[in-house]
Amino acid sequence: MDDRIKTYEEKMQKSLESLQSDLSSIRAGRANPHILDHLRVEYYGAPTPLQQVSNISVPEARLIQIQPWDPSLLKEIEKAIQMSDVGINPTNDGKTIRLVFPELTEDRRKELSKDVKKKGEEYKVAIRNIRRDANDSFKKLQKNDEVSEDEEKDLEDGIQKVTDSYIKKIDDAIADKTKEVMTV
Repeated sequence: MDDRIKTYEEKMQKSLESLQSDLSSIRAGRANPHILDHLRVEYYGAPTPLQQVSNISVPEARLIQIQPWDPSLLKEIEKAIQMSDVGINPTNDGKTIRLVFPELTEDRRKELSKDVKKKGEEYKVAIRNIRRDANDSFKKLQKNDEVSEDEEKDLEDGIQKVTDSYIKKIDDAIADKTKEVMTV
């Protein structure tokens, strides 16, 4: 594959990885420790990722247990969870914090599945923007006589194939997550 296409493909890959990361933070009725990935707690004056100051486990399907290595952090962790968009009130027993996930209602599942589709559309737009940037750069190369018209056409065809493959990967990721969200 042409190096000029490869640069844009790498950008598309980063977008896909970003989507997968975003999707992993959407809860689907089961306890998923990834919903805590973006949480930070004040630790010695610095915002520190929750995973770096505690042990996070999933002892049951609908329960996340957070056990800080430093018990003095319990209040900070509790506050961080309450301030976040996790949407679950933590229970603190003095040693650990528990997050109990309620069963999702049918309406909530449908709402989450709409959110998933919306996110997918946003990432498809990002992929198409990368394709547009690529095509613009190929047109510039042709305008500056760095490539022939045929080479420009080949580059545009190449980037279109890459775009199509990433759009399909996004569709697959959205379908999988939607199925996960809708599964009771």
